Amino acid sequence: MGEARGATARAYGAFLRWSWATGAAFLVIAVILAGPFAASLREMTSWTALVVAAILASLSCGWRAARSTGRRRRAWGALSLGGAVGLLGNVYAGVVGDPATGDIAYIAALLLGIFGLASFPTVRPRGQEVVRMLLDGVVVGGSVLYIAVFAVVLGERDFSAEPALSAYVLPVVDALLATLAVLVMTRSSAGERVPLALVGGGFVLFAVSDVSFALVSATGGFAFGSPVDLGWVGGYTAIAVAARHPAASGSPVDTRRRDGSPVLGTVVTFLLFLAAALVRVVQSGANFPWVANALWIAVLVAVVARQILVVVDNESLRHGLERRVEERTAQLRALAGERERTLESVADGIYGVDAAGLLTFVNAAGARTLGATPDDLIGRSAHGTFHAPKSDGTPFSAEGCYITEAVRDGVTTTSEQDVYRRLDGKVVPVEVTASPLRDDGVIRGAVVVFRDVTERRELERIKDEFVSVVSHELRTPLTSIRGALGLLDSGVLQETPERARRMVHIALTSSERLGRLVDDILDIERMTAGTTPLELADHAVDELVATAVEQVVILAENAGITLEHVPSDEHVRADADRIVQTLVNLLSNAVKFSPAGSTVRTSAAPVGDMIEVRVDDPGRGIPPAKLEAVFRRFEQVDASDARERGGTGLGLPIARSIVDRHGGRIWAVSDGVGTGTSVRFTLRRGGRSSARPGTARPGSAPAVRAPRPTAVQRAGADGRDRPRVVVVDDDPYVVEVLSALLEDRGYEAVGITDGRAALELVAEEHPAAIVLDLAMPGTDGAEVLAELRHAAATARVPVVVVSGTDPADARETAVLADGWLVKPVDPARLLSTVRDVIRLRPHHERILVVEDDDDLRGVVASVLEGGGLMVTQARTAGEAHEALSVVRPDLVVLDLMLPDRPGHELVEALRRDGRLQRVPIVVYSGAQLDAREREDLRRSRTVFLAKEHVAPEQLLHPVLDLLDAVAGRPGADPPDDPPSRTS
Repeated sequence: MGEARGATARAYGAFLRWSWATGAAFLVIAVILAGPFAASLREMTSWTALVVAAILASLSCGWRAARSTGRRRRAWGALSLGGAVGLLGNVYAGVVGDPATGDIAYIAALLLGIFGLASFPTVRPRGQEVVRMLLDGVVVGGSVLYIAVFAVVLGERDFSAEPALSAYVLPVVDALLATLAVLVMTRSSAGERVPLALVGGGFVLFAVSDVSFALVSATGGFAFGSPVDLGWVGGYTAIAVAARHPAASGSPVDTRRRDGSPVLGTVVTFLLFLAAALVRVVQSGANFPWVANALWIAVLVAVVARQILVVVDNESLRHGLERRVEERTAQLRALAGERERTLESVADGIYGVDAAGLLTFVNAAGARTLGATPDDLIGRSAHGTFHAPKSDGTPFSAEGCYITEAVRDGVTTTSEQDVYRRLDGKVVPVEVTASPLRDDGVIRGAVVVFRDVTERRELERIKDEFVSVVSHELRTPLTSIRGALGLLDSGVLQETPERARRMVHIALTSSERLGRLVDDILDIERMTAGTTPLELADHAVDELVATAVEQVVILAENAGITLEHVPSDEHVRADADRIVQTLVNLLSNAVKFSPAGSTVRTSAAPVGDMIEVRVDDPGRGIPPAKLEAVFRRFEQVDASDARERGGTGLGLPIARSIVDRHGGRIWAVSDGVGTGTSVRFTLRRGGRSSARPGTARPGSAPAVRAPRPTAVQRAGADGRDRPRVVVVDDDPYVVEVLSALLEDRGYEAVGITDGRAALELVAEEHPAAIVLDLAMPGTDGAEVLAELRHAAATARVPVVVVSGTDPADARETAVLADGWLVKPVDPARLLSTVRDVIRLRPHHERILVVEDDDDLRGVVASVLEGGGLMVTQARTAGEAHEALSVVRPDLVVLDLMLPDRPGHELVEALRRDGRLQRVPIVVYSGAQLDAREREDLRRSRTVFLAKEHVAPEQLLHPVLDLLDAVAGRPGADPPDDPPSRTS
């Protein structure tokens, strides 16, 4: 870049030097030719200057041609050749004395100049443009010559003799060249106009001299050495200097590209023509020679030809423009149609807004989602029309809307969750992407793509519900198993074999239940996915029913239920094992929900091409609203059924999956509670076959459960004053295991399996803590916890939630709980959590803090008060003695380095005071104590904590541990004797 600027600067310097030198030489020649010098001197000067200038112009143009390319090389080459031809003609005319031949050579040189000027534009002009420029030159040159020669100078004369023809042709050709130069210049860029102006100026000087030569020749003869010769010398000089300009070869010297306009040339051309016409009218009576008349006719013909050419050119351009407009219009229509088809084919909603947030377009999918037509929405405010308000009904602020952010700030929003309100008032959850719409860097609006995620939300809800239920159903038996095995492993049940056997039975039964649940879940997933192949064959309905009854008969006998089948000769085409599994599930349900002494009946009857199989029971029935819901996973008529009657809540969903895969249909019929239930399904009719079904697997038929514990079980009633903990869970095994764990650590456990009964019990007895399961029949755990917190009598009872749900998935409930354990529960975690929530309640114990540092004493007091303790503060040993004379603390936190006397003396005073001998002490000091010093300070309960190892906020737990140990509370960790902590 720097080298290019340097080269340009040097080129401009050389051009300026050429200009000054040629200008000075021209001035000297002008002085000689115009001065009172001898005619021979002036003639010699004129000839010499003319030859030198012609040689200089020819060489300079040739030099520039060698350094140019393309059309510009041809232009300068033609000018160089024209200069050489003109020089030879002048020399020949002067030496031989034949002016006519010299004029012919000079005319040839001027024609070469015309070719050069036509080649000057770097972009080749159209043929019509070249012809029009030449015609303009004829009009201008002819008009000037006509005005100057025949009208002005010779208009008053009566020609008796005609001048030579070349005398008239030269100024016409000169004017043509000058005009062509001006027209080329006006149609060129600004950077190229300087060399073109110099070339055009040179030809203008030629024209002036040639016109003068014609005038002088017509009136009495011409001789070299007059000022007329300055035009020829100046013309050659101007062309020579033009070739030295840096832009002469077409090199860009001005980055501002501005195309010239033909208007200026057209105006000049016709003004001169009008002037010539005016002269013709005024001098209409003059006796002009035939040449003048011929010149006038030529000018007229040029004007007419020019206008015809312009009309033809314009017509051609008009047709071309019309064709291009039609083509572009067709392209735009195609693009618009393609855009519209693209928008309409997109399944997602798309709409655009302008800078004011008003809708400018909306596709069909978007309009359908919003419950409107595009015409109903165009022009409306997007935010105000369908952005749903807050839950309290107040509208969201438009300032925080993603549409406003896109239009105002140019922010692109991706996967924004929003709720749109349809024009009919319904709300639609959507996922939105909003992008600003820019035009030349200016934001003109925004484009918003939104997707209706109603189905996705519903699927997510179903998935979360399924995961939550499965999690609870899996974790509950695991809790029983883990707790029972934990008690057996600890050895605490060695002295009570009956309780040990009971724990083994609980672990076994819970593991069987867990296995059934896993099998059922795998079964229903395989059936839903269609990965389990069906072995279809023709089977007798009676044989399938008989096989199923064999597997349910023991369950029916234990429940006092009679199983009855209406014989049938029908056959079905089915997978025997799967249909038997379906019948077992239906029969098991019928037995469980029928009263003792009743009959469960099966039957089959043809219905068209299908066979309808029925299982009818006289049980409690199904409410009409639940007839379809019972076929969903884990859905039961009553939430307590899974615990009281066994099962997993997957039997009917599995049956539906099996029947669906057989191409049949299953449904339930019931008139409501207390009217019994009829579950029916259809199978394709089959031919007769002697094949009997194999041994069908039991599917989800449950084992007979142990008797359910009573609603409230009290455990560990041995007469001691122990904290009472209420265990609330709908699974009696979990209640029994958790109660046993708590009893083993000194608590009195009260087990209960109903949420409403738990509320009544807590309100009456105010237990020390509650262990609560969230998933329960009737009033669930979340409702129990909420009611506990809203009642003044139970608001401060600590609650530990034991659930299969993570607290992050139940935040509203988690904030109300004092502890949260996820099933299966680690026994140690359960015991430590219960202990912590009980002891972190307000204890009402009084603590004396003796510390001379005011800031540290304040922090320690705040930590202890946060744990529910009442704190008395003392700065010195003297203040501590005064406090001890007024109150009897339950514990003393003591710094040994006090300002008035050592802390050891305060310990001695406590030993001497009979009231305070058994008050525990926490020595919290920065002093280093050896074994003897520790022994001197040791009392019945003493804990040593070093300030450099224990932060003030860590004091609460050691203090509470010591208080619990002194009070003999269950779960307390009695102080051990590590050198860094207690003795």
